[in-house]
Amino acid sequence: MANRITSLAIDCADGHRLADFWTAVLGWVVTDTDDEGNVSIKPSAEAPWGIDFLVVADGPKLAKNRLHLDLNATDRDQEAELDRLLALGARPVDIGQGDVSWHVLADPEGNEFCLLRRRVTPVERLVT
Repeated sequence: MANRITSLAIDCADGHRLADFWTAVLGWVVTDTDDEGNVSIKPSAEAPWGIDFLVVADGPKLAKNRLHLDLNATDRDQEAELDRLLALGARPVDIGQGDVSWHVLADPEGNEFCLLRRRVTPVERLVT
């Protein structure tokens, strides 16, 4: 028997703030919220997987993430997408990457992610 990843869970201080950022970055939608401030987002309401932002009380993130997202733009070049991400609230970070072809950025709570150079074809319809 195998398993299937159904969600990437990201601990945070403000689930709504991160959901707002990441839905703008990815073009996804909020699919669930609760009274504790936890928020789920998915590529579409019907998608079988997504990202959950889970509010935790352990304070701000203090170290480099052990897991991060790699993003590729679908409809513009890397520099244009970098400008868009920075306007949405991402910020450049130095984690010791040196001179590389990608950009290391952080979301509003400091979670690192990379913007890669290559443009990819968008996924128009997800199959469950």
